[in-house]
Amino acid sequence: MSASGELAAILRGWRERLAPHAAGLPANTARRTKGLRREELAVLAGVSLDYVVRLEQGRAGAPSAQVCATLARALQLSDTEQEHLFRLAGHATGGGRVSRLVPANVRRLVDRTGERPVAVFDAMWSLLLWNRMWAALTDDPSELREADRNLLWLQFTSASDCHLHGPDSAEALDASMVADLRRSAGRYPDDPQLHRLVARLNEASERFRTLWGRHEIAEHGPTIRRIVPSEVGPLELDCDILTTQRHDLRIVTYTAEPGSDSESRLALLATIGSVGTAGTRRMTAPGATAASR
Repeated sequence: MSASGELAAILRGWRERLAPHAAGLPANTARRTKGLRREELAVLAGVSLDYVVRLEQGRAGAPSAQVCATLARALQLSDTEQEHLFRLAGHATGGGRVSRLVPANVRRLVDRTGERPVAVFDAMWSLLLWNRMWAALTDDPSELREADRNLLWLQFTSASDCHLHGPDSAEALDASMVADLRRSAGRYPDDPQLHRLVARLNEASERFRTLWGRHEIAEHGPTIRRIVPSEVGPLELDCDILTTQRHDLRIVTYTAEPGSDSESRLALLATIGSVGTAGTRRMTAPGATAASR
């Protein structure tokens, strides 16, 4: 069986074994198929129904690493199953390539941290996974092209209204991010997506070209306060960046000081979600500050 044929068969099998109630869906409706319906998987994974149909019929191209990550989350795959999915889709790790696997324990962390914004990035700062609060705070990342769901791309190619709210400068933030990407390029010299990102950035941004040419290497992991405009008023938040040892993922989370106005406003934002926020903000670099409009 070809890789596309095996991928089609295994996706159908994983979908049919997952009980609706295990995915948080009502199970008291009449069903002609076992497990999840295709349209339910599409909603849970944030992809189109047509794409799910083509995947299960072996008519779609190999899913991207980001789509694999969302499918693994929706289907509640084990780490071994997720590794097999990535391998079938041509995203095998090792050999100098960035890992884009999101282990089950990290997925649970994102799913169970509903009261604060949390997102997971790979070693080149491409967004892999996020929770509802992250979308409410920064706009739904699914509205961006997959190739553009990268913090450096947004930082260096979008008109930025961001500045640091702390002891360092905006220039220091840019330099830190580029030095971190340079570090990843050294650790993963054979990753084609990383090479494409660097080439795109070099072509699109003179500021990036200058910083990249310095050949500085550092780890980007500040904890800096950030002011975020929102429907409920400005939020003053702490940004923390955690790095996993095995897969070199970056887990970014925002929290408010206990008892502060920002904590109350963040709780209110959690109740209203991202309704009415489309198009008003963009994903910004961890440690950056979005000034009030």
